[in-house]
Amino acid sequence: MKRFALITMVITVFWAALSGSPANDHVTAAASAPIFKDIKGHWAEKTIGDMVKQGILDGYPDGTFRPQEPVKVDQFIKMLVLSYTDLHQNGSRSWNSQFLQSLTEENQAILKQDYRYFDFKPSSAGYWAKLYIDVASDLHFLNKSRYNDFQADMTRENVAEIIYYTLQETEFLEDGLFGQKMAQAYGDLMGASEREQKFIAETLVKGIMQGYPNGFFGVGDKVTRAESLVILNRLTDKSKRLAIKVSPEKLERIVPTVGGGKKIIVFPDKRMWDAYESLLLAGQLRGSNHDLYETTLRLFKDQAEKDSVLNRTSGSSSINEEAAVWLDPQYNTYGITVRLRDGTLARNKEVVEQFTNQLFGYNASAFKELFNDICKRVEAGAKVASQQKLIGTDNVNIQVDTAAKTVIFSIATKK
Repeated sequence: MKRFALITMVITVFWAALSGSPANDHVTAAASAPIFKDIKGHWAEKTIGDMVKQGILDGYPDGTFRPQEPVKVDQFIKMLVLSYTDLHQNGSRSWNSQFLQSLTEENQAILKQDYRYFDFKPSSAGYWAKLYIDVASDLHFLNKSRYNDFQADMTRENVAEIIYYTLQETEFLEDGLFGQKMAQAYGDLMGASEREQKFIAETLVKGIMQGYPNGFFGVGDKVTRAESLVILNRLTDKSKRLAIKVSPEKLERIVPTVGGGKKIIVFPDKRMWDAYESLLLAGQLRGSNHDLYETTLRLFKDQAEKDSVLNRTSGSSSINEEAAVWLDPQYNTYGITVRLRDGTLARNKEVVEQFTNQLFGYNASAFKELFNDICKRVEAGAKVASQQKLIGTDNVNIQVDTAAKTVIFSIATKK
């Protein structure tokens, strides 16, 4: 019996090391995290304890965690999936409600239909990580065809790629220009491909990954088990992300996003920086019947319309704000969208004039005349063709949808 017990223990240790899911089926949802003999004083000690307590990753049967050991691709994907779940007292798991709400309707349907029986445990037959990889792939967090070996060590650019695509499905991507400027500060960035540089830049600007004190990002370096937990903790808990400083002198600004988030924008020139200030002031002219997220000021007829727009289901276009004034920093373009319902022009006259007075300066009266003429004719039901006008040094492109009584004025400096 002793010999049998010894053989069993050896097999258990061997399988735990091979699968990267050490003693996963033998560790219950403990009330407190286990104390590992090799993490005391480690820079990620607290995060390791918190994440192990949540069952994101386990220690080894010998009482170690091995924080500096490289994490495997399959281990990281499993940890990513479990990071978006809640662990219950009975040991069962369910998707985190905020995570579900962050997904598109398509991705929500995938989880409800294709994975309704998924119990978040390793596959009992076949490759242990198959289901974790399938879930992450179906949610577009990764392209599994890009991986030849899921037991390979994860590199920092590998992690950045998965984080990038996960953010794309659960949040939003930051201003690419600002991210590139941050990434270029690291001496080894050129060791990554252009595609990888994009991924690295996004993780930096989100405050999820960071470089090393030696001035390198660590392109090609392997990611440790400890680093993985810290990165995933920042991904799923925004309060743990690193604070990113912006410089107004470099036309960098933090703007609000839907849902209470924040985004960093780099404006192409002082003119657009000032135009954003104008948006802030113009919105106040409509009292509470407006909102300003990122670089778009939306204007509502009244509180009822505002509530209808804010509460509409994802993907629905049946209800829209009556007007919007917006900036597009990427293409250095300004715009005004007007849906000509009863009283739209009168309600939004002051807002449009304040914005365009600042934008056009001496040529504001010429734009005002053009704006009023086009809008009044469309409002009256006349057929007005889309057209382009030159006002000062700006090209004003006018797109007209006569049936919907909608006019879009797109303004860009003539080149």
